[in-house]
Amino acid sequence: MIYTTEVQHMCPVAKGAYHGPAPIPEEGKWVQAKQISDISGFTHGVGWCAPQQGACKLTLNVKEGIIEEALIETLGCSGMTHSAAMASEILIGKTLLEALNTDLVCDAINVAMREIFKQLAYGRSQTAFSENGLPVGASLEDLGKGLRSQVGTMFGTREKGVRYLEMAEGYVLNIALDDDSEVIGYKFVHLGKMMEAIRKGVDPREAYEQNIKTYGRYDDAARYIDPRKE
Repeated sequence: MIYTTEVQHMCPVAKGAYHGPAPIPEEGKWVQAKQISDISGFTHGVGWCAPQQGACKLTLNVKEGIIEEALIETLGCSGMTHSAAMASEILIGKTLLEALNTDLVCDAINVAMREIFKQLAYGRSQTAFSENGLPVGASLEDLGKGLRSQVGTMFGTREKGVRYLEMAEGYVLNIALDDDSEVIGYKFVHLGKMMEAIRKGVDPREAYEQNIKTYGRYDDAARYIDPRKE
């Protein structure tokens, strides 16, 4: 350790009581986190790239500073999707500090990593008050049937109004309109369930028809429109 001349000529003054860092909630416990291995938790971070062309939702399950589980969901950029494939492989087994200083190629994923680090470091995780946190693999439960991300895609113009393209339930086939041309429901196909059925040997056409559902006052519509063509 090198000290400046000014510091060398100073007289020593004793330090008072040391109370350590403020405790943060981690998996049902209050922890004074002093090093990376003191951090545990399951939570999410959202990131975006410089032109804000795409966004990333990163979910990590951290146990004693080590990333045991990573779920990466991307939206709006094909390059980010390919970067996510690499990130999902490289993040596992790293410490939080290693992951924070790893180039995950895509700015959106890097920003998501930064944001999730701050949440965990300050005790703002989803499992802050859940005893023992969540088991490894918990992030897949949020994806539902077929393990697909929940995606919403809506489009609208002042001139022609709204078009529902994809809801959390699935791919929108048509929109139901009332006599005033206002949306009162929609028909959709649940892609996750459809693909599960096809994988199990069900004929694709049959699987498609079995997983078509409606939402809202669909049957009361005055007319129906294809949101992609009409």
